[in-house]
Amino acid sequence: MDFSATYKVLVLGDSNVGKTCIVHRYCDERYYDTYISTIGIDFKQKLINLDGVPIKLQIWDTAGQERFRTLTTAYYRGAMGILLMYDVTSLDSFNNLSYWLRNIQENAAPDVVKVLAGNKCECTAAQRSVDKERGDKIAENFDMPFFEVSCKQNINIEECFLTLARKIREQREHRGENFDEDEQSKSGNMKKSTSNGLGPFTLGAASDSGRCSC
Repeated sequence: MDFSATYKVLVLGDSNVGKTCIVHRYCDERYYDTYISTIGIDFKQKLINLDGVPIKLQIWDTAGQERFRTLTTAYYRGAMGILLMYDVTSLDSFNNLSYWLRNIQENAAPDVVKVLAGNKCECTAAQRSVDKERGDKIAENFDMPFFEVSCKQNINIEECFLTLARKIREQREHRGENFDEDEQSKSGNMKKSTSNGLGPFTLGAASDSGRCSC
């Protein structure tokens, strides 16, 4: 299958919030109930139909453990989108979003697209530690779309990634428009700077006096 573009996406968040689960659920349509810690970084690819346009998503599953965080920052380069995750049953994972947002600000491109996902929304009220309203508020503060998701019950997984892909496409189109405007502006400035009010300069045949005709 041919595709028109490749979008590099990072999945970030604390250890055990479900980063590997969400990647496997979306790419392989499988749910793994056992927890396996990601060593360093891993990635999967998925071809999607984005509103009639084939796009390849390159999804990088990063390790949330502190000992791997220096390695993770190296993969910010070239990232177009970031899926930032926390676990609604873990208040610590929600509080640590400030660390991840600061890390994104320091290492990612200024206009990188971000989507926030609160995983394990299938939990009971007694198990929940983070209300949906708190997720809504931090997402609004940082201008991110927000979804509560469940890898276990496959809730909002596809919506998360499609929203991320659409926003990346919008960002690329916006960049293209700005590039065209910059090029037109540069072209106009060059024309102005080369104009001397005497008309265009042309090389003609040498006259009898040995001067060039202008």
